[in-house]
Amino acid sequence: MSLLELPFISQTRRNHGLEHATIHVLSEHLPTLRVAGRSQPNGFYLYGDLQTEDIEQAVDEALRRLKAGESRLAVHPGCGTNLVASGLLSGGLAFLMTLASGRRARWYERLPSAVMGGMAGMVISKPVGPWLQARVTTSAEMGHLSVRRITRKPAGLLPAHFIETAQ
Repeated sequence: MSLLELPFISQTRRNHGLEHATIHVLSEHLPTLRVAGRSQPNGFYLYGDLQTEDIEQAVDEALRRLKAGESRLAVHPGCGTNLVASGLLSGGLAFLMTLASGRRARWYERLPSAVMGGMAGMVISKPVGPWLQARVTTSAEMGHLSVRRITRKPAGLLPAHFIETAQ
């Protein structure tokens, strides 16, 4: 069994895929949508000023479309995986390029190398983030996943809904 097949990880990956698909569907119907999500093994949160009915319809449509084979819906350009890939690659390459500048180089002599490394990391990260989503952090394979209930949480800083799933 691979690490990605551990129950709590595979459940979170499926919910993450459904979260993305739901946001894609909501965006199709609400073009000015501002929403964020967070997945866990038993469901996912959507943060934003949304109506429960809109979420119910979007989750149902997203689940149906994923089960029908629209796997592209599980990958979203606004995913934190893209941000992590960009940050790690940009920071890592900037650091490595700085080290490659030599031990005796002054900071202003190292700066161009660091900037070039950071820029190269950003360019490289553009395809890496979606690739990581599709193969590691999300799953489009819904299996027997179903939605148990959708609950609006008390509004703190942001209104939130919890979409509880059963695997």
